[in-house]
Amino acid sequence: MKIIYRGNLPIVELVGRTIQKAVGKDSYDTSVQMTVGFARYSIQYGRMEPHQHAEELLYILDAKKSWLRFGAAKNRMDERIAFTPATMVHFPEMEWHVFEYEEDGFVDLIFFYGQVDNIRPEEPVK
Repeated sequence: MKIIYRGNLPIVELVGRTIQKAVGKDSYDTSVQMTVGFARYSIQYGRMEPHQHAEELLYILDAKKSWLRFGAAKNRMDERIAFTPATMVHFPEMEWHVFEYEEDGFVDLIFFYGQVDNIRPEEPVK
């Protein structure tokens, strides 16, 4: 068993966010079956592009002036909900979505994937 403290995890900067890889491929603790980590999204890291990937579950730790848009296609993301702390969000595989925020907004979360491949927009789609 390993105890993982967020403060001990390296911070990786990506477009639109930082991530801290806790469990999974190339993470603090290795797994070949799941990916878990922390992420922080804000304008400080740039604007995120709409994307799709593997099935994902998020647990919202904290949020301010931020929301999620999602839908059936990149140009048809008509649904919009505000991020609210202590809320879970479940994305089906390949659902289009994007996180957005005002200038001083952000969302801080824990992400969960039941796999270790095709988990970020930067990775090739199956």
